[in-house]
Amino acid sequence: MSVTRTGEDPRRWWGLVVIALAQLMVVLDATIVNIALPSAQQDLGMSDGNRQWVITAYTLAFGGLLLLGGRIADLVGRKRTFVIGLVGFAAASALGGAATGSGMLFAARALQGVFAAVLAPSALSLLTTTFTDPKERGKAFGIYGALAGSGSAIGFIVGGLLTEYLNWRWCLYVNVPIAVIAVFGALALLHDRPGHAGARLDVPGVLLGCGGLVAIVYGFSEAQPRGWSDPLVVALIAGGAVLLAGFVWWQSRAPHPLLPLHIVKDRNRAGCFLTMGLAVIGMFGLFLFMTYYLQVVLAYSPVRTGLAFLPMTAAIIVGSTQISARLMNHVAPRMLMVPGMVLAAGGMLVLTRMTVDSSYTTEILPALLLMGLGMGLTFMPVFSTATAGVAPQDSGVTSATVNTSQQVGGSIGTALLNTIATTSSTAYISAHLTDPSKKALIVKEGVVHGYTVAIWWAAGIMLLAGLIAGLMVTAKPPKQGAPAQAPVPESVA
Repeated sequence: MSVTRTGEDPRRWWGLVVIALAQLMVVLDATIVNIALPSAQQDLGMSDGNRQWVITAYTLAFGGLLLLGGRIADLVGRKRTFVIGLVGFAAASALGGAATGSGMLFAARALQGVFAAVLAPSALSLLTTTFTDPKERGKAFGIYGALAGSGSAIGFIVGGLLTEYLNWRWCLYVNVPIAVIAVFGALALLHDRPGHAGARLDVPGVLLGCGGLVAIVYGFSEAQPRGWSDPLVVALIAGGAVLLAGFVWWQSRAPHPLLPLHIVKDRNRAGCFLTMGLAVIGMFGLFLFMTYYLQVVLAYSPVRTGLAFLPMTAAIIVGSTQISARLMNHVAPRMLMVPGMVLAAGGMLVLTRMTVDSSYTTEILPALLLMGLGMGLTFMPVFSTATAGVAPQDSGVTSATVNTSQQVGGSIGTALLNTIATTSSTAYISAHLTDPSKKALIVKEGVVHGYTVAIWWAAGIMLLAGLIAGLMVTAKPPKQGAPAQAPVPESVA
């Protein structure tokens, strides 16, 4: 089939559905097992020290290998890697659902992360090259941004429902039918130019870049149980920084660089990468604390906890598709990103007033709505601006860099804010535990105090993200009717 312009393909919006479905599966899988984790731990006999690997094995492989996945998509062809990623992700999910021991589950989650690292950049770069008309691009990225922002919250809802009414294994099995539908949809609806068969993979770049990212993500994940001063944690983070410094040095000299430096040297793109990473640090911290707060402090069931995030999900979708998508062609990206981060930080500040008996309706709900609207306003222009004006042969690795900032930000945010919360809780309990008869109440108050201290930090990080967006992202609004800078294949088969 030949298509002279993507705008003439009447099925492109169905193609967007396929891309969005795959992206939703990848994003929600980072959180869908959170609520199921206590059940899986009991069923497979995991220790408290090892249970974190159900989460970390996925984010470690995903965040560490994204750049490699993006470059493979550019070399082999985005549609092909998209389908391979879907098939592999489904197989890894089935393996995890059938796990007979903790080691098998950890391995399956790591394998999911590997295939997600191939799938996610392919999805975003397919979207970039499919929608080039500014008006359509705004709508498409609005939907994509809504899913990227709300996918984690949807994971909590789905995880709660599946865990309570079926069992934890279905949090993994559910990916299989989704992937099957997406594979058939991709084969029928998506188009792409062939990969660059003559190009070579930058093996030293892979080892330095992916090794550095894996070391840093692993180091931050180990900071939670071990502490920041642990020799292994220090060695991993320092070693990762050295590897990434070597990666930057090598990329300026490599004949076929894994990440061409002109991609990150662009002021707008670099601002988007930093804004995304910082925004996700705050957001993942919120999910972690609110999940425990609702279930442990307020004694919500898994389903009720999941549903408590639903208004935030709805606010993200409204902010992204009804506000950002409609305004993107009329205002500069930072005019959406800066207010978005200020709104999200405002929601965080409301949550700093949490107590052991806060009302969900009057104290928690307003904060979640502000957070959702802020994230919805921010994510869509970040994705759209970061991928605009990229040559087709670089679209996969550019998309991977956006996803990398998201995953690494999430991993760092979880470890950093959780450590702050735990330390603050311990200090509060030690200072206030004078009457043994009130121990249970003091402990609960201490836990909530730790959460609020960490949320103060998260609010500050959100405001920093807004400041960076305001100073670095200087792109102007795309002109109505002008084609996107990224070229589109003249004909695709």
